[in-house]
Amino acid sequence: QEQLKSTILQLLSTSVTLLVADYLMDSIRFERPWVAIITAIVLALLNAFLKPLLVLLTIPATIFTLGLFLLVINAAILMIADQLVDGFIIDSFWSAVMLAIFISLVNGLLGGNVKVVRHNERPEE
Repeated sequence: QEQLKSTILQLLSTSVTLLVADYLMDSIRFERPWVAIITAIVLALLNAFLKPLLVLLTIPATIFTLGLFLLVINAAILMIADQLVDGFIIDSFWSAVMLAIFISLVNGLLGGNVKVVRHNERPEE
């Protein structure tokens, strides 16, 4: 149950990050705000299943670029989500790179994940 709460909070965090990016960047658009939630779910699935394969296949490029190629992979994942989700629009590959950087910065500021903290109702004696 804690894992479910954490996952939902992570999806909401990603959704809000995407909406902020929509506000800040003219090249990223959502036709409706709720599309950001669907996009966050699609991104989570792509990151869980497709990204590990892409990272594995591009290890030489990632090593050669000292890890910067991971931004290209993240941008590619965003471009795939753009094609899968109606109402999510990224104008160009470079816009996807900028969005990937923005999402990475926000996730870094949030510590990489959102945690659920449960407070005891009664203090222990």
